Amino acid sequence: MKPVTKAVIAAAGFGTRFLPQTKAMPKEMLPLVDKPIIQYVVEELVGAGVKDIIIVTGSNKRSIEDHFDRPAADLIANLKQGGESKQHYIDEMRGIADLANFVYVRQKGPYGNATPVMNVQHLIGDEPFFYVFADDLFVAEPTRFQQMVALYEELQGAIFPCIRISKDEEFERYGVMGGEAVRDGVIKMNRIVEKPGRAAAPSDLASVGGYLLTPKIFEYLEREQHNLDGTREFYIQPAMQAMIDDGENFYAFEVRDSKYYDTGNKLEYLKTVVDFALQDDELKDDFGSYLRQRIG
Repeated sequence: MKPVTKAVIAAAGFGTRFLPQTKAMPKEMLPLVDKPIIQYVVEELVGAGVKDIIIVTGSNKRSIEDHFDRPAADLIANLKQGGESKQHYIDEMRGIADLANFVYVRQKGPYGNATPVMNVQHLIGDEPFFYVFADDLFVAEPTRFQQMVALYEELQGAIFPCIRISKDEEFERYGVMGGEAVRDGVIKMNRIVEKPGRAAAPSDLASVGGYLLTPKIFEYLEREQHNLDGTREFYIQPAMQAMIDDGENFYAFEVRDSKYYDTGNKLEYLKTVVDFALQDDELKDDFGSYLRQRIG
């Protein structure tokens, strides 16, 4: 088995829930205290052994490229004027550019979450890869991606990170995984049911946080793409289900010792900002005191 060293981040969406803020700034660049959301995802991928990160973008996304590029000379000159007290900023800015090998691809094709994957087929080749979205964050130890790699190496199949759900509205919101238990918290999948509702749900494991996929997915996506008639959107889940039906190994697991954050809507984003601020060593005491005053 080849190691997992490549990742694809889908970042072509318009972020309409955050308009007008996202009219000119990508939603992936919304800050969590002092770092953009997408940087947390990138750092987590790098920590799991990823070397090459392919970001599939659309219009108004150049700031993502600028963020992971070398810092501008005038920024460095400005920081140097601050003396030693600003040196850590210089080191940090340079370190961002060295996190991974970054490749940027403009999304082209039909609407749907399979299009970013097909856009990068030539860059992935015959290697396994992560396919993730910058909206989803996990705080976990080991990290979500480290847990996924460990399961991939053990079970030799595609891996879905999941959370346990219990509320009626969650069964209407997420894809739910069905299958047979391998052990506690891990199932070998036999079906993917999108937004089934509680009554039709095959389990309480909901797929969030992306996928670890084998390159065989491209063969099935090509079939799906060939069968598009111009009226259907191009989604990856039917190709995954077809692989499962053909006997390919897919596994879903509950991410251990974790907290899941969905930053894709305003309320959940604000909750995430509060939690991250309360975990920041410089801010947590004063910010916590402020929140207690406001609530009291």
